[in-house]
Amino acid sequence: MDKLFSIGFWSAVARFILRNRLAILIVITAITVFMTMQWQNMRFTYTEANLLPDDHPYNIEYSQFLDKFGEEGNLMILGVRDSTLFDQETFRAWTDLANELNDHSEVDLTLSIGDLQVLEKRKDTTAFKLAPFIRDSISSQEQMDRYKYELFNKLPFYEGLVYSPSKESVRTAVYLDKAIVNSPVRKDFIFDEVIPLIEAFEAETGVEVYTSGMPYIRTLNSQNIIDEIGMFIGSALLVTSLIFFFFFRSFRATIISMFTVIIGVMWAFGILGLLHYEITVLTALIPPLIIVIGIPNCIFLINKYQQEIKSHGNQAKSLQRVITKIGNATLMTNVTTASGFATFILTNSKLLKEFGIVASLNILAIFLLCLTIIPIIYSYMPPPKYKHLKHLNKQWIGSFVGWMERMVKDHRIAIFAVSIVLLCASIIGIYNIRISGSLIEDMPKDAGFYQDIKFFEQEYEGILPVEILIDTKRKKGVMSLATLKRMDRLENVIDEFPEFARPLSVVNLVKYSKQAYYNNNPEYFQLPNGQERSFILSYARSNEEATNLLSSYVDTTGQYARITAFMKDTPTDRFDRVEEDLRQEIAKIFPEERYDVAITGKAFVFQKGTKYLVNNLILSLSLAIFLIALFMAWMFRSVKMILVSLIPNLLPLLITAGLMGFLGVPIKPSTILVFSIAFGISVDDTIHFLAKYRQELIANNWKIKKSVYLALRETGVSMLYTSIVLFFGFSVFTISSFGGTVALGALVSATLLFAMLANLLLLPSLLLSLEDNIANKQTLRKPALQIIPDGQLAEEETLLETLAETEEKEKEKQTSITH
Repeated sequence: MDKLFSIGFWSAVARFILRNRLAILIVITAITVFMTMQWQNMRFTYTEANLLPDDHPYNIEYSQFLDKFGEEGNLMILGVRDSTLFDQETFRAWTDLANELNDHSEVDLTLSIGDLQVLEKRKDTTAFKLAPFIRDSISSQEQMDRYKYELFNKLPFYEGLVYSPSKESVRTAVYLDKAIVNSPVRKDFIFDEVIPLIEAFEAETGVEVYTSGMPYIRTLNSQNIIDEIGMFIGSALLVTSLIFFFFFRSFRATIISMFTVIIGVMWAFGILGLLHYEITVLTALIPPLIIVIGIPNCIFLINKYQQEIKSHGNQAKSLQRVITKIGNATLMTNVTTASGFATFILTNSKLLKEFGIVASLNILAIFLLCLTIIPIIYSYMPPPKYKHLKHLNKQWIGSFVGWMERMVKDHRIAIFAVSIVLLCASIIGIYNIRISGSLIEDMPKDAGFYQDIKFFEQEYEGILPVEILIDTKRKKGVMSLATLKRMDRLENVIDEFPEFARPLSVVNLVKYSKQAYYNNNPEYFQLPNGQERSFILSYARSNEEATNLLSSYVDTTGQYARITAFMKDTPTDRFDRVEEDLRQEIAKIFPEERYDVAITGKAFVFQKGTKYLVNNLILSLSLAIFLIALFMAWMFRSVKMILVSLIPNLLPLLITAGLMGFLGVPIKPSTILVFSIAFGISVDDTIHFLAKYRQELIANNWKIKKSVYLALRETGVSMLYTSIVLFFGFSVFTISSFGGTVALGALVSATLLFAMLANLLLLPSLLLSLEDNIANKQTLRKPALQIIPDGQLAEEETLLETLAETEEKEKEKQTSITH
């Protein structure tokens, strides 16, 4: 009954498609136009990827910090390491650059040598006043040298802010308006104003400017992502079309396939716009993924069509068989691939959820496009000529199939031995895998902004902000001397870590206040003692708003304070040890009953998000394996067949994980997708092979060896074709400038290559070696779903007659129109 239903269903699908060709093409055109209209809703992300769910404790702490102090990543810095900067003309140009930036509404404040303010004690009242560091125009080089000496030797407050601890470089801090940091205005400002001004300064003075800071890094990194989308799509189309043409030697087949997948790409962008999802580093991969995944669908359909034409030459019958015989198998393979991506929907990460939704929807969409467009277009064209079918007789393909048969027949022990050796080596490699939560590791190493990051890491000991939020549990508790001393102790602890630069907080302002009180003697840059507390803190409090230097480090109530520590790019395992030591020191310095202290900030949250993704990797991969095992159970109704089918698909994943360990490729947000993607795709070959194997078993009266070899011959060619397309298709990602995307492409390609060999060699070997336990009528019972129908003659003949009548009527209609 199930068999008849499957045959009847797919025969009805074939009948519907071939009888309503024009209507279906019109519907596809209308949907494509609608999807194109949705492109206007696409937008590129202007924030870092938040890998943690909104209700995660670390995200809650970060949200509390943002509520108190606003966006933290609004600092952009311009650095110079050049002795000629303190020449009169060069210094004037450097000061003008800062002033021009400060004149823009997008900038809240600039902090440069030319506009530095120094604290001075007022004589008329107990308060400080701000006075310009450079009071008059510089008229001589001697005057310039004196300012340089005073900056480096008498203003320790500005160490790490304006000049480096080594005193070999200086920088200008540009604080952007927090309202534009996560908006398109930031991008326009940096590309249209900041970069041209910097280039003009460099051209005028010959001094190289190093530019960095989170707004600048994020802007240029996002632009790289945008630029690479077009490159990926073009490269994927070029590579897959060349390979496709090499296999089929047919411009017609190649153009039809490219036309189909291009529509799929248009739909992919349309779905992103329709759902109002941002284009991130992950969703940017979907359009080229659709090309790479869609071409194998085209290969299976066109290869089957040409085989049928070669067999009997009847076009109508061939098209009908393409849909009825390949439609079900292709549906199952696309569903399993989509399931691999859909498992990300069940995670709590918004980034992964959106990627999983869009990817799985587009995989099902490209299946429908291939199933309808290819047969319809071929139905309007004359049958393929002999030259289009010559590829079916290629000698090298026959040699490859023969080699597979010989290996499976004569060298099964060698196949098992190699598999076991690879498994053992992979387990060793897996233990060497490290986790990376670096914000900058995937950035293009040859990009100018990446080299600038390294400059600031070297000169200023860090650039990635880590925030410490201190709740004193009482209003104005921050400015008590006891709290300030505790904060100072913690800053000294942080400064001892080589991964951190000198922290910034209100403590620096209070120390500067004492220095100013003692006539700016740098020896007094320290916290006041008990005797000095009352009058120096009264000076500091009275001037807290006026200084505008570090007032953002205490909230308006005076209850909350922040300590900002700029961190170097640090490996995750080392970061974990630093965090553990830091939390122990915080617990000693700040008693829990009096203070609440939280470690937060973009760099910290990203590190934690990466570890969270690793846990989700295990969950999503386990779900993918479970779902696909359910598919296999539903299709074959055999637990033993499920186990046998999973082995050749899990082994390649373990081999890839082992390679990552041996080659030093870390687990990170980009490479974390490899396993679910590769498993969802590689299991397609297993389904095709087992479906054909079962069909041959029934047709050949359960003769196992004959059925295995027949299944290997028929599916081997298509599996080879699709695996080669997938291998080179995913290899396109290796041309990326992002290290994570390169690793993703290389690892998925390698995994799919291992999976092809496992499905063509290990799977048949397992079936032959375990034939008594697996391949019998009791174990391999009638499937719930008929993937490749066993017999369809009556239905096919009926449909053939219908199609013949339809074609005859159309020809008569065309003839009458012509007359």
